[in-house]
Amino acid sequence: MERLTLRYLSTVSGKSKRTLQRRFARYLADAPGFQIKRGNPAYLLIDGTYFSGDLCLVLYYDSSVRYTQMYRFSDKERYLQIKEDLVNIGKLGIDIKSITCDGHPSILKAVRALGETVILQRCLVHIHRESNIWLRKKPVNQASRDLKCIVNQLFMVKTHNDRIQWTAMFESWYSANKDYINERTVNEESGRWWYKHRNLRRTAVMIKKALPDMFRFLDDENIPKSTNGLESFFGHLKDTLSIHRGLSHKNRRAFIQWYLHFKNQSR
Repeated sequence: MERLTLRYLSTVSGKSKRTLQRRFARYLADAPGFQIKRGNPAYLLIDGTYFSGDLCLVLYYDSSVRYTQMYRFSDKERYLQIKEDLVNIGKLGIDIKSITCDGHPSILKAVRALGETVILQRCLVHIHRESNIWLRKKPVNQASRDLKCIVNQLFMVKTHNDRIQWTAMFESWYSANKDYINERTVNEESGRWWYKHRNLRRTAVMIKKALPDMFRFLDDENIPKSTNGLESFFGHLKDTLSIHRGLSHKNRRAFIQWYLHFKNQSR
């Protein structure tokens, strides 16, 4: 948990590196599973992070108790697996109040499959970051510059009046630039076409689709408006795991299980 190397542990413990390696091998061979923490309604953050060797960790983090209720190892974020996990979390006695996610299609589909009883909140940080990447630091056209200005006011939305004003700005911009957004370039020889302003359109469509679920947090202060907490969580996990680059695929999974276990125990 604290980025301590075998060399350092050997020095402070008086045990040889070989002895420590044997002990850690036994430790890793008996990794714990997750333990559910029941109680108040759960406000989940769901996100996946990737490791080398096609290893994906999907985390179901309850922000209300700062606890990982469930996790899954897979090769990527898959709809059927996430849907199954969410159903099982409910069967284990956890009342899911809301789910905040970054907009991955598999997660969105799985959350919507639960019905309207679970509130979906789109991560505002992800929307802001992706928009600024696609629109670039210095947009080349006026429509992109105007949209970038609107996007950069996203975090100023703190009340329902702010939401109404921000939404009106975006809808007005979208209506005024709809034809420009949908302009196409056609290859006369092949007949193939593509959108002329692809990144601008990509940004506009993302916001348009996310808009109904961007400001759910205004109705309940317990709903996280971003998955930023998980990104720092994943960052520390990867930094710690990077010290042990020689671990096998199986032992890396076990290391992550122990990491999640100790993190939960500290809550």
